[in-house]
Amino acid sequence: MKYATTILVFCVAALFSLGLVMLYSSSMSQPGANYPVAQVICCGLGLTAAGMVACADYRHLKKISLPLFLVAITLLAVVLVPSSISVKAGGARRWLNIAHQSFQPSELVKLALVILLAHYAERYQRVMPTFGRGLVVPGVLIGLTLGLIFLEPDWGTALLLATVSGIMLLVAGVRWRHFFPPLLVGAATFMIFLLNNPVRMKRILSWMNPEETKEGVGYQAWQAMLALGSGGWTGLGLGNGRQKFGYLPEHQTDFILANIGEELGLIATLGVVAAFVVLLVCGIYIAWNSRDTFGLLLATGLTFLIALQAFINIGVVTSALPNKGLPLPFISRGGSNLFLMLVCVGLLLSVARRAADHRSAARHPSDVEETAIPQTA
Repeated sequence: MKYATTILVFCVAALFSLGLVMLYSSSMSQPGANYPVAQVICCGLGLTAAGMVACADYRHLKKISLPLFLVAITLLAVVLVPSSISVKAGGARRWLNIAHQSFQPSELVKLALVILLAHYAERYQRVMPTFGRGLVVPGVLIGLTLGLIFLEPDWGTALLLATVSGIMLLVAGVRWRHFFPPLLVGAATFMIFLLNNPVRMKRILSWMNPEETKEGVGYQAWQAMLALGSGGWTGLGLGNGRQKFGYLPEHQTDFILANIGEELGLIATLGVVAAFVVLLVCGIYIAWNSRDTFGLLLATGLTFLIALQAFINIGVVTSALPNKGLPLPFISRGGSNLFLMLVCVGLLLSVARRAADHRSAARHPSDVEETAIPQTA
C-alpha cells in the first residue's frame, strides 16, 4: 500500500507541475494574464483540503453523504435559474458567481454522487443484486443528477458521471441482466437527443470529416492536430509553440495537451498518458485492498472519475473522440476542477491509510490487546 500511495502522489505532483509550466507558457500569448497565479492559489486550497481529508477517516463521510448530495443538487438547480449569481457563457449555464468568485456546481455534484452511491451500496449490499433496491433507487438519484447537468447543457460531464456511476453499481453487485436493459434505454434516449441537437450533430459530423470542416466547426480539432504534429518527438521547445498565438482556442483549458505536444513533443505527451494509466492502476489497487465495502466503492468511483475524465480529454485532443469540453485533470486551467481532483486524491489516500492501519493491526493483534487491556497487579 505504501508503494501505491507514493507512486500516486508522485504522479499527481508531476502532472500538476507540468500543468503550471504549460500555463505559464500559454500566458505568453496573453500579456497580463494572471491565470497561472490563480491556479497556484487554487492548488494551495486544494492541497490543504486534500491533506485534511487524507488525515481524517473517510468513513465519516457516511454521516454527511445525503446532506452533501442535497446541497450539491440544490446548487445545480440554482445555476439553471437566470439570476445575478448564475453565469451564462457559450450558450450554457454552468457557473455560479459569488463574491466575485466563480465555480461549477457540477464539480461538487460529481463528488457528492460518488459518496452517496458508495454509502447506499454498502448499507444495502445484500439487496444490490435485486432490481428494485439495487438499480431503481440509485437509478433515480443518478437520473436526477444527470438530468440537471444535461440541462446546463454539459453533455460531457453527464456522460462521464453516467459511466462512473455504472461502474460503481456493477462493482457493488448489480446483475448484468438488470443493468443491460436500462443501459440500452439510456443509450437510445441519448441518441434521440443527439439527433435532434444541431450543434452536437455538427460536432459529430466534423469529427468524422475533419478536413472538410477545418475552416468551420472542426477548426479547433484541426488546429490541435497541427500542434501535435508539428511538435514531433521532442517538441519545438518550451515557450516556442505557435498555435497558442490565436490559432488554437482554449489552449490553456480543454486543449492544453495540444500545447504540451507542440512544445515538449510526443515523449511528454506519452508521459502524461502513462501517468494517468499508473494513477488508474494505483487507485484500483487501493480500492481492491480497502478495509470495507464503502472504501472499495468510494475509491473505485474516485479513481474512475479522475482517469476517465483524463482519457476523454486526451481522446478529444487527439481526435479519437468528438469534442466534449472536459478539462485535463491537474493540468488544465480551472479552479473548481483542480480543487475537486485534489480532494479526490486526498480521499484515496485516506482509504489507503485506513487499509494499511487495519492490515498492520491484523498482523500484530497482541500489540492491540496489550494497549487496549491494562495489566493488573
